[in-house]
Amino acid sequence: MSAAARPAYREVRPGLLIGGLSLLVLILTIVSVITGRGAVTGGLGDLIALWQRDAETAWLIMSQVRVPRTLLALLVGASLGLSGAVLQGLLRNPLAEPALLGASSSAALGAVTVFYFGAGGLSYLLPAGGMAGTLLATALLILLGGRAQDTLTLMLAGVAINALTAALTSLALNFAPSPYAALEIVFWILGSFADRTLDHVFMALPAMIVGWVLLFSVGRPLDALSLGEDTAATLGFDMRWVKLRAVLGTAFCVGAAVAVTGVISFVGLVVPHLIRPLVGYRPGRLLLPSMIGGAALMLAADIGVRMIPTALELKVGVITALIGAPFFLHLLVVLRRTRP
Repeated sequence: MSAAARPAYREVRPGLLIGGLSLLVLILTIVSVITGRGAVTGGLGDLIALWQRDAETAWLIMSQVRVPRTLLALLVGASLGLSGAVLQGLLRNPLAEPALLGASSSAALGAVTVFYFGAGGLSYLLPAGGMAGTLLATALLILLGGRAQDTLTLMLAGVAINALTAALTSLALNFAPSPYAALEIVFWILGSFADRTLDHVFMALPAMIVGWVLLFSVGRPLDALSLGEDTAATLGFDMRWVKLRAVLGTAFCVGAAVAVTGVISFVGLVVPHLIRPLVGYRPGRLLLPSMIGGAALMLAADIGVRMIPTALELKVGVITALIGAPFFLHLLVVLRRTRP
């Protein structure tokens, strides 16, 4: 985005911004842990009353339901927010986001494929399948986009990848060997933190940590890349190695997230756009705030689905899509007005 097209902003000191976002995450974490559904698993008052009556049951609710769900929301939101910020900086495109570009749906297809062929019982294979799907989709996207990385080419590539993976996932759904398998496949399509345990946290965390390290390692190259790929190369950055780290980091983060929670879209689009004006439009400085902001948005969305009084709990992926789709359309309108 050119300087003339950028909206007015007031840059915030990094320490103040990160501290404020961290405080927001802390508050939302506490709210998430004390928020549940139904009379037995209601708010803080119900939880205290239950603890007084039956401490063992209250502890089981906290340790087996609330805490794993909250931890996963933190991890997945952080991974998606960070991945979105890196993809936008790498592709120099404000509309880049794992779900829009096919990375999330490809991860879901990879996880569904592993599950469909009966290997879901091996815990390490689900995130491996998700990471393989994301890796292929992201590499294909960069290959199709070429050096120009224009919006139209990337969006068309993302539409094509999403259409193909959706068709293949639907095919797996149609040929599901049992109703249970069909429900599991639907879970990966919609995205949810319901019924997740600490096993899912430990399944996803190692891959996410590797992804975080890889994505943070491209912070300085992304700042240089904002001046152009040739300029970044003259500053001593090997862009092939930078792209490889970014692709692998996205694959680890998004693949692991989707493998345990399903497809949750638009977090990587909304969060970097909300925070970018506060960091002076510097891609490297955007990474950590986007990671924390993604965790905050995901916690808020998951709290929302538990507080909405419905017979069946809404999928958190539905809530993020309801937030993100209008935001995406707004960005398209803004880009159309500011770009020739």
